[in-house]
Amino acid sequence: MKKIDIRGSAFAVGQALGAFGREAWHAKLTQTALWQTVTAMKDAEQTRSMRSRVQSQYPLIWQELEGLAEGLDAPFDEVFAWNCRGDLVRSTSDGCTTVAGSTAEGELIIAHNEDGFPQLRNDCAIVSITPDDGLAFTSFAYPGSICGHTFAVNEKGVVNTVNNIRALHRPDGMPRQILARAALNAASLDEAVTILTSSPRAGAFHHTLGQMGDSRLFSVEATGTGCSVTPLRDVFAHANHLIHPQLDAVEQVITDSSRSRQQRLNAWLETQSHLDAAAALGILSDQHDPALPIYRLSPQDPDEENTLATAIFTLSTSDIKWQIFTHDRQKPVLQQECPAALR
Repeated sequence: MKKIDIRGSAFAVGQALGAFGREAWHAKLTQTALWQTVTAMKDAEQTRSMRSRVQSQYPLIWQELEGLAEGLDAPFDEVFAWNCRGDLVRSTSDGCTTVAGSTAEGELIIAHNEDGFPQLRNDCAIVSITPDDGLAFTSFAYPGSICGHTFAVNEKGVVNTVNNIRALHRPDGMPRQILARAALNAASLDEAVTILTSSPRAGAFHHTLGQMGDSRLFSVEATGTGCSVTPLRDVFAHANHLIHPQLDAVEQVITDSSRSRQQRLNAWLETQSHLDAAAALGILSDQHDPALPIYRLSPQDPDEENTLATAIFTLSTSDIKWQIFTHDRQKPVLQQECPAALR
């Protein structure tokens, strides 16, 4: 797993992210059917509307996207469309599974499988970014994408892990990845929730949120047609479809993989009164269903997704401990006592 440190202006941050992802963008991403579908919509009315919204409401993120295109050596309109892929099409190859809860000692656990294109396994990175404007953060990063829609922690100790939701109705609004990036500037859980549930928004995401020094955890299902914010009081788990009763009426695609993983998670939840790092890693490594497991490694995965990394965050009143695992489930590839941004 690559580790990258970036400092500078919003444009410079995007440019560095683009340089890191340039080879994979041209050699791999542009060869995918999803890229072809999404970039064919780069001049669509919905895309033009989203461009206008981002440029006017989030000028620094707009500059980051401009830098990203420069670093990728790619046309801006294609890069922008790719960062709106979940707003333009209903099903993308961004999966993920998250579990969360409190330990018997009162610490908080947020643990997350980052599932994406298998061919990008060696092309992703953990990036620590200190922008000239905005909060510093550390995030998992895909080539060709801005940060925020995977797993991340910022300098205020706000942790955000994100699961893809395949909502059928994606109205005109702010792109979901833009809102996820904006939430990395949140100084508190409440501010993060406000950003992520702001209206109008286009695509849908699920967010699990916690913060160092705050005893609360939140599950946020955010869609273009409504949002649900649920405080977590018990051990919780989420795959890639909406499960909050408040959003039962929202139409969505539920893949066989997401349904199978959620069913396995629900059965596991019945045995859990508290959560610790070992239990979280255990369920996120689960392959009980050989065809549709939680820990996904098959080149024939029906959603074209594999687990690329697993992050486990342990939040206390004064610090955050976190570990990142890849193939070796016994030894983390990265382990820190607190986010790099907090040092």
